[in-house]
Amino acid sequence: MRKPQVHTKVERYTIKQFNAQFPDDASCLADIFKNRYPNGLTCEKCGRQNSFNPVVGRRAYACHCGFQTYPTAGTIFHKSPTLLKTWYLAIFYMTASKNGVAALELQRHIGVTYKCAWRMMHQIRKLMNENPAPFRGTVELDETYIGGVRPGTRGRGAKGKTAVVGILERGGDVAASVVENTQARTVLPIVIKSVSPGSTIMTDDYSPYGRLSEGGYYSHEVVAHGRKEWVRGDVHTNGIEGFWSQMKCSIDGTHHHVSGKHLQKYADEYSFRYNRRHSERPMFHHLTSQLVEEKAA
Repeated sequence: MRKPQVHTKVERYTIKQFNAQFPDDASCLADIFKNRYPNGLTCEKCGRQNSFNPVVGRRAYACHCGFQTYPTAGTIFHKSPTLLKTWYLAIFYMTASKNGVAALELQRHIGVTYKCAWRMMHQIRKLMNENPAPFRGTVELDETYIGGVRPGTRGRGAKGKTAVVGILERGGDVAASVVENTQARTVLPIVIKSVSPGSTIMTDDYSPYGRLSEGGYYSHEVVAHGRKEWVRGDVHTNGIEGFWSQMKCSIDGTHHHVSGKHLQKYADEYSFRYNRRHSERPMFHHLTSQLVEEKAA
C-alpha cells in the first residue's frame, strides 16, 4: 500500500503542454513503449538490447533483425481503430477535472460519436481499478446508497438505490465496493479481505458493524449517529463521509445518473482520483503509466 501522502502543490498539466508532448500517434506509441519497457527491450530473436525502432504506419517497433513487437497488445488500445492521439486526448480530458467529464462533453472535445466516447471512457476506467489494501491503523468504514427513484426516501430502504461500502485509512487511501446489500454477511468478508488485523475500525451505529469482532476486529469505535452524535474525540467517520459527498456531487453534477450496472466503474474512478489528491504528479501521467497493466486487457 502507498504511504500516506502529504499536502503538496499539485502540478498543473495544460492542453498546451499535452499537445506539445503528444503531437501525433507516433509520440503516443513511444510513450506506451517506454511504459511497457522502462528498462529497454531485448530482442527475442537475435538477443540485441535496445535495438528497436518504430515502424512507420503501424503500431509496432522492429528490431534490426526484423523481429517486431506491438506495445499496444493487451491494452485498452488493442484492435481499436481509434487514433492513439484521440485516446490520449480522452485520457487528458477525463483527468483534467476532479469531477470527471460526461460522455457527451467528451464527444464534443475529441470529435467522435457518443457511442465511441462512452466506450472509450469505460475502457479508460479499467485503468482506475486498483486494490489499495491492506488498510491498517485507524480505518473508517461506512456505507452509502446511490441512484434510485427521485423524489423518494433517502438512505437505506430507498427504492432503486445501489449500495456501496467504503473503507478509508485515515491519511491514506480509500476503496469503494458496490454490493447487493449491506448485511453483515456481505460487509464482513470485504473488511476481512481489506483491513489488517489489529486495526482500529471507526463506524456509525448501523447494526451489522456490531459483528466486526467475528472477523477478529476487537478495536471497534462507534459514533452514535442515531443519537445525533457525529464526533467524539477522534471517533468519527468524517473522512469516508467526505469521500461520499465528493463522489455523489461529481456523479450528480457531471453524469446526472449512473446505473447500478456500471456504478462500480465510477466508484473505481473517484477512488483513484481521491487516492492521488495530494500527488505532485498530474493525474494524466498517473493514468498513462498504467496503460500496460494486465488489468487493461
